[in-house]
Amino acid sequence: MSFYDEISKLDVDRFAQLVESRTDADVERALAKGSALNIEDFAALISESARKHYLKDMVMASMQLTRKRFGRTLNMYIPLYLTNLCSNKCAYCGFSSDNKFARTVLTLEEIEAECKAIRDLGFQNILLVTGENSRRGGMDYFRQVLPVVKPYAAYLQMEVQPLNTEDYAELRELGLDSVSVYQETYHQPTYKAVHLAGKKMDMRYRMETPERLGEAGIDKVGMGALLGLYDWRVDCCALAMHIMYMREHYWKTRLSVSFPRLRPAAGGYEPHMPVSDSQLVQLIAAWRIFDNELDLTISTRESKEFRDMITPYGITAISAQSSTEPGGYANKGQHLEQWTVNDDRTVEQVVRAMEINGLKPVFHDASTTYIARNPA
Repeated sequence: MSFYDEISKLDVDRFAQLVESRTDADVERALAKGSALNIEDFAALISESARKHYLKDMVMASMQLTRKRFGRTLNMYIPLYLTNLCSNKCAYCGFSSDNKFARTVLTLEEIEAECKAIRDLGFQNILLVTGENSRRGGMDYFRQVLPVVKPYAAYLQMEVQPLNTEDYAELRELGLDSVSVYQETYHQPTYKAVHLAGKKMDMRYRMETPERLGEAGIDKVGMGALLGLYDWRVDCCALAMHIMYMREHYWKTRLSVSFPRLRPAAGGYEPHMPVSDSQLVQLIAAWRIFDNELDLTISTRESKEFRDMITPYGITAISAQSSTEPGGYANKGQHLEQWTVNDDRTVEQVVRAMEINGLKPVFHDASTTYIARNPA
């Protein structure tokens, strides 16, 4: 039985009631546990009671747990957008198939130019990103792309359309280390309402992707919900259940959680249930307390001031000087970006800010070893 089968038995909207019912005593109990937290504990940590009365305690606990498990290491990664071509019609995405703009698929020569520009920035942790188009941006394309990118990447990640187990196993042999696949929302009516055409309409197939990644032996699986698409309390409780399921069934697989808040994009979609800054701080601390082993990632969706504040609280991976347009490092401004970057500082500026916060930026995935940046 897959996780989809398990979650489909539940009325996920009841998670909101669970969160609302949590008391100060429930929060204190969760904070005192230290390990083996359950879904009721997680609900307590993301409750209004926790935010109003225990946020400082949660942040301190999160910082201590992060330093204990990860030291002061902060992994620096960069996204490389390969194509803005997409067959899906998603209400919230700039790459949605109904948005009218010139589409592009980077050639191997253009990808190499991007890799060289990324190398000059100092990155060895590269995240390949595409729209979802299996014909021009699927396995045949990936078989050509990975051998080009891998020599530049000490740690290679992908955020592309869901694939079969056999495809992931093949990509692992070509050097793939990690895959991120965000469920967007676990609320079936909302999922159906915002995914209007394309393979992404198949909620089961997408939700079972982490399991296929575990079966394929991929080192790390990135998970998350798109914050603002539905009630964040509901989606985060469902995601916590998903994390617990993966821990039980694929215990060799490392897991990470990201915190993408909806950003302005082509098509004009606005979040219906936005997440405030204080709520996002609470979420970061809650995830760290709930699962001490999780990698927690923050992108350039957030402002520089907010990223500088929250990163020491529990973040273990951060992007810098990112471009969300294909070809945006070697030839900026040629194609549409997927979403608007909020922190547009240079790599050097981000690194300096992190060092001021007492963190040690590294430029490939190395949990405890400090690797000095050397772009030469």
